[in-house]
Amino acid sequence: MRCLRCKKDNDRVVDSRASADGTVIRRRRECLECFLRYTTYERIEETPLRVIKKSGERVRFDRERILAGMVKACEKLPISIEELEAATARIETRCQEEYDREVESSVIGSLVMEELRQLNQVAYVRFASVYREFKDVSQFLETLQPMLDSREAAANGVDAPRALPALPPRLPPASLANPALDARRPTEPGAEPREERDA
Repeated sequence: MRCLRCKKDNDRVVDSRASADGTVIRRRRECLECFLRYTTYERIEETPLRVIKKSGERVRFDRERILAGMVKACEKLPISIEELEAATARIETRCQEEYDREVESSVIGSLVMEELRQLNQVAYVRFASVYREFKDVSQFLETLQPMLDSREAAANGVDAPRALPALPPRLPPASLANPALDARRPTEPGAEPREERDA
């Protein structure tokens, strides 16, 4: 591999580790010219997955863009880059396994929020506020309420179910895709419970 600093193609692998699911091999390399250490990833090349954006435009799936969004949401939070890389790999794997050729951007957004919610609630709210384009405080409260309910239930020794965004169903082939799907949004977590009427 060509070194990022000195541009020399003279390095050695100092460490290799496979991901938990065995789909990616992470290698630490050291340049023998300037001794810079850097990381590379090895994975099987598959049929490119395309993303259907809200506008209907179709673009190539970009895992680096997903990782960059998660890094921004976790800025100044105690979350390592390794955790975010693992979360990005899980998102990519789910998209590859559950969608043949195309996946809606709303599906990816839901998966990112699901991963961030497991990692850090502050990062989850940060990402959700941008992804869902919150307009006022009430939308923040709707997102926070399920987490507050879970914390209160845990304090009382009661298990509270977590409300996670529902994933849209698998898309039909591109030739049969309905453009109306692009306007669909992920299910809002934390729906208000229905009030019971007195008999």
